[in-house]
Amino acid sequence: MVTVTDIAAAKIKELRDKEGLSDNYNVRVAVQGGGCSGLMYDLDFASAPQPNDMVFEDKGVKIMVDKKSILYLAGTELDFSDGLNGKGFQFKNPNATRTCGCGESFAV
Repeated sequence: MVTVTDIAAAKIKELRDKEGLSDNYNVRVAVQGGGCSGLMYDLDFASAPQPNDMVFEDKGVKIMVDKKSILYLAGTELDFSDGLNGKGFQFKNPNATRTCGCGESFAV
């Protein structure tokens, strides 16, 4: 399961509205090869799940994750920070053994 904090849920809804997307658009979270640590997070809006997606709902936000990515993302919490130490979405991933300084890549 992938969850979101209250602030991340609010920011997702705000961004969806700002981009003129309807409530039918949900968040797709995936893992791709690359980045400083070997794996990178990919976050985007999508209107429909793919055939192999798992769909979770937390705080009114639907999160779609493909079956390959869920192996890396199980138990992850999506947060958002706009403070001095960083701005943007942050992944609190209990499976990551190492993360890079920017927080966009990780290793397991």
